[in-house]
Amino acid sequence: MPQVNTSKGAERHPEKRRNPDRPQPRRPEWLRVKAPVSAEYAETRSLMREHNLVTVCEEAGCPNISECWNDGTATFMVLGERCTRACGFCHVDTRKPAVADPDEPARVAEAVERMGLTHAVVTMVARDDLADGGAQHVADTVQAIRARVPDCRVEVLVSDFKGDDASLQAVFDARPDVFNHNIETVARLQRAVRPSASYARSLSVLARATQAGLVTKSSIIVGMGETDTEVVQTMADLAAIDCDIVTIGQYLRPTSHHLPVVTWWPPSVFGEWKQQGEAMGIDHVEASPLTRSSYHAREAADAAERG
Repeated sequence: MPQVNTSKGAERHPEKRRNPDRPQPRRPEWLRVKAPVSAEYAETRSLMREHNLVTVCEEAGCPNISECWNDGTATFMVLGERCTRACGFCHVDTRKPAVADPDEPARVAEAVERMGLTHAVVTMVARDDLADGGAQHVADTVQAIRARVPDCRVEVLVSDFKGDDASLQAVFDARPDVFNHNIETVARLQRAVRPSASYARSLSVLARATQAGLVTKSSIIVGMGETDTEVVQTMADLAAIDCDIVTIGQYLRPTSHHLPVVTWWPPSVFGEWKQQGEAMGIDHVEASPLTRSSYHAREAADAAERG
């Protein structure tokens, strides 16, 4: 299997230059995906370029980009393409971010309208360099979409804003239809996987969103060294704060300088996790090796609405 261009990885992730260049294991057959070649894919890509927009689909190297873009759906990433954090699993650029673009919310709204979306997903890079962490920019994007496409449901996937009450309230006040914040991994691995965040803080953010009357969602990435018992416990912790939707997917190492894959969990285990999570009271668990936070987002929100 061809190796990832490590020089490209070092360019995007300067903090990982000192990490050892470790060979990557061959992916199992169930994780092979087709290259994006359809007309629908090309049309979506062209629209993003025309509006100078960024998608997490491209920036994070999502394996589902072909399926989603062929379906005319995409997850918009606002506040630029450079993150102020350096999570061990993430492919998003970590160099110094640019100034936030005040016109971006309007451009996202226009793209949503042109794509004819009924469920738009807006995510963000962590912007710890901004006083409010970028919260108002996210809120402005939600409001811009609502003003332009009133019938479109809007889902946001946000950082923890360092747990700041005012920042979180700004997003709550925009009343997104789904509030997504990812816990990412089990409690034991938090420091190694995302050193700038914490398990308890993420649970607190989600609990506050639930208390604000929002539908809540979170994601677990597996394959970085967790056990089955720890995954089940993480779902139990999310169920305890009334999280409505949980997604679980296999970690795919973006470059040889990122955290190594420890386990390739087979598809059957994801099916078991789905059953266990929904038995705990989570309205919808989307679990498969290729599942990502925004995968089948519209269907997951529909299921949560049905309860």
